[in-house]
Amino acid sequence: MKRRDLLRSIGMLPLLPGCFGGLFSPTNAARAATTRSQKRVRPSDSSWPSAARWAKLKDDVGGNLIEVPPLFGSCGIEPNGAACLDALKGISNPYWIGDQPAGTEISGWLDAWSPAPSAYAVKARNAADAAAGVIFARENNLRLVIKGGGHSYLGTSNAPDSLLIWTRAMNKVVLHDAFVGRGCEGRISPVPAVSAEAGAVWMDLYNAVTTQGGRYVQGGGCMTVGVAGLVQSGGFGVFSKGFGTAASGLIEAEVVTADGKVRVVNACSDPDLFWALKGGGGGTFGVVTRLTLRTYDLPRFFGGAWGKIKAQSDAAFTRLIAHFISYYHKNLFNSHWGEQIKIGADNILEISMTCQGLDDAQAAEAWQPFFDWVNASSKDFTVISPCGAGARDSRKWWAVDGNPNMIPDTREGAPKNHAWSEGDQGECGIFLHGYDSLWLPSSLLQANRQQRLVDALFVASRHKLLRVFINKGLAGAPPEVLSATRQTATNPVLVDAFALIIIADGHGLAYPGRARTTMDLASAHKDAHDIDLAAAELRKIAPNAGSYVSESNYFNRSWQNEYWGTNYSRLRAIKTKYDPEGLFFVHHGVGSEDWSADGFTRLT
Repeated sequence: MKRRDLLRSIGMLPLLPGCFGGLFSPTNAARAATTRSQKRVRPSDSSWPSAARWAKLKDDVGGNLIEVPPLFGSCGIEPNGAACLDALKGISNPYWIGDQPAGTEISGWLDAWSPAPSAYAVKARNAADAAAGVIFARENNLRLVIKGGGHSYLGTSNAPDSLLIWTRAMNKVVLHDAFVGRGCEGRISPVPAVSAEAGAVWMDLYNAVTTQGGRYVQGGGCMTVGVAGLVQSGGFGVFSKGFGTAASGLIEAEVVTADGKVRVVNACSDPDLFWALKGGGGGTFGVVTRLTLRTYDLPRFFGGAWGKIKAQSDAAFTRLIAHFISYYHKNLFNSHWGEQIKIGADNILEISMTCQGLDDAQAAEAWQPFFDWVNASSKDFTVISPCGAGARDSRKWWAVDGNPNMIPDTREGAPKNHAWSEGDQGECGIFLHGYDSLWLPSSLLQANRQQRLVDALFVASRHKLLRVFINKGLAGAPPEVLSATRQTATNPVLVDAFALIIIADGHGLAYPGRARTTMDLASAHKDAHDIDLAAAELRKIAPNAGSYVSESNYFNRSWQNEYWGTNYSRLRAIKTKYDPEGLFFVHHGVGSEDWSADGFTRLT
């Protein structure tokens, strides 16, 4: 069977690499005021909660308070023991990582953060458990952390000496034929929707909504990412050009705020907090315990385009980039096409794009002139991996059975629908040397600006591989998609951007406690510097581009403006209203400028 036919039959395309009321009572407000200038307590402090207090919390949460061992702590005790061997085996499985209270999908970031277990975790079963943990942390002046999927590149779901609200066990998914938010009856029309608890991952929703239910929900490209975290950061998937961000589909959320109150928020109840949860940053405004998202009619076909083309010279590569940009603008700049192309220092252009709403013939027809142009210049270009385009049954897009590009979770008792993409395997446990992103405004596609864009892409690619994510810029999307996105907290520049460029690098597993080779620090720092150089070249043509919070530079000094732009002042006011004492802290989260880098000392 030819590769093109094989790819069509096995459904490779979805697996492309991706890898979001009443406040304190007077008594509690007075208590908080006395601790404003103090440090949060650590286990070594005399004010750390007594054993009796921890026991009371454990009783309050039905026994679901656990001590959190380091991910590879067993290997330090018994390197050849069963627990250590199980950990070494499981570390290549993102579901296993998410099932560990100390698990983080990323094993750290150079000069930034390293995975560190919390002292204790509330293994929440419901919103009441989460509320008990929040109240305990507030009353005992503890550093609080929230984790669902554990995919944070910036390390926001882990911190030493903290209390973790761990929502992984809350993973129910419920479909609705006609959903109306609480208090919105008679004011907002019912729509088909799906509700998911905070511990659910996107594969849980895709299986229930699309594979089983025959509808579509806008989520993330990586199937093991937590639903709650992605929505709170904005959230992009491979078909965002057609359906928008995950945040724009949010209808309602259940959230525990800093006062310990369980709130159901939507357009009719606490609408300001509801808006902030739509892209204002995860772990910042409360513990989200359930979300309800709109579902859509499922297009009959999903598909994409693929291939690798190598240019024989720098001049030829510049011409290839220029032709792609021009061709994209004229033929592919619409709601159908998303995902990415890669532009490398080796003069290779790699196509890994997806489409929705086009059948097999239409997808192929959209790309044939471009492929013909490449093939007509064999002296300048070599096709090193066959080029093609096509589409297939959309209900099989996330199906596991019969798809060799899906890696199933084969652990005993694991859900049969749990699998991850081969293309995402490299992100499992990666240690980042550096990372940056910026949106490219659609004005750069205008004929009189295209050459400047092409030149910047070429020069930037001399420093580091560029991943140009077409699906993570919404210019070209339908008007209703743009309108819904403007009603979220995500940086407004998103709706005028045609793509998000991501520049990143790192090396393999580097979890503390795991045997590993000595890191080449000089090489790692060079990687980080090269990423900075590439990003700087692109910021010359897009100086106020903005950056996506979930995929961004840990060391970004202008994060407030880059992540949220003109929305930041409104987010700051909402943070002050619902969390005046800053109980919820994450690195570069709204209000984090009031705290030390570790979140333990208030600065203002």
